Amino acid sequence: MRRYLRRDFLKLAGLAALMPEFPGFHMHASSTREKRTLVLPKRLKAGDRVALIAPGSPPSDEKLAMALSNLTSLGFQVREGVHLRKKNGYLAGTDADRLSDLHQAFADPDTDAVWCVRGGYGCARLLPDVNFNIIRDNPKVFIGYSDITALHIAIHQQTGLATFHGPVAVSDLPLFTANNLRTVVMDGVAPHRIQGVPDALNPPHYQPFTIAPGRAEGILTGGNLALLAALAGTPFAPVFKDKIVFIEDVGEKPYRIDRMITQLLQATDLRKAAGIVLGIFDDCEPDSGSPSLTLRETLGLCLGNLGIPVFYGLPFGHIQGQCTLPYGVKAVLDADAFSLLLPDSAVSSG
Repeated sequence: MRRYLRRDFLKLAGLAALMPEFPGFHMHASSTREKRTLVLPKRLKAGDRVALIAPGSPPSDEKLAMALSNLTSLGFQVREGVHLRKKNGYLAGTDADRLSDLHQAFADPDTDAVWCVRGGYGCARLLPDVNFNIIRDNPKVFIGYSDITALHIAIHQQTGLATFHGPVAVSDLPLFTANNLRTVVMDGVAPHRIQGVPDALNPPHYQPFTIAPGRAEGILTGGNLALLAALAGTPFAPVFKDKIVFIEDVGEKPYRIDRMITQLLQATDLRKAAGIVLGIFDDCEPDSGSPSLTLRETLGLCLGNLGIPVFYGLPFGHIQGQCTLPYGVKAVLDADAFSLLLPDSAVSSG
């Protein structure tokens, strides 16, 4: 498999001259507890070239056309991954195909960012064979959410690169989402405050509320709850101690949310986090008439007695209007004001 991936990568990317830097493709992860220096990618600007890849599930033809339109509308040139249009059941091509596109996208010197077309399932399958040296030697903007959580956690742990929990390329891009993306990834505005805002016109699960009061600061990490729970017990298990942890999920009943949070509390150091901010948990209320706690009651039961500030309702998750959150940068959480402040830019000026 190692020979195949290396041969395929060199043929597709035309990077044979770089072979001394990449003696082998297969690289086991170093300790996930290793502290690494934060690496900021170069900020994106209009006209930059974006590699579009599918490391998880395949997009439909309609969704792929939407993804291409979205990135073009943001002012980017798009380079499709060689295997972007492949389908292997619920996976976007074989593991080797998807891994090759990930490696090629980072190694290509003419590519300024790597954007995931969608989440779905499949990213965690790639982690043992990711060559983190390629990513470490070629830092650039990496964007996606949902199943992409697995890659975010592993990449930041192994390379120190600040990556971005933000819209996948097939996401709707309402004004809030597009503006927030530009603010964080293109303009590098700092300080930047993200606010959960009560709005009577929104459904109840969009309304922010405090679970445990207080203010805390720490380095940002987190992502999709199901993926964070799935990584527990692996070499890529998330590390939460002293960090601000952001969590979201979609389509999970309260007892399943309880089960996954309980797993994190028992299998990781989530109890030692500095604070927790929850996004919008869409379609996560119990069925009408079922014997269940509500979403709000469940989150309070699981997270309300940790002795750290926790609030629900920051605008991120499987929703149209979502903010972009950078891994590895400092953040200040205010659970009473429903806000998250990013004091520093997550991108370099180049």
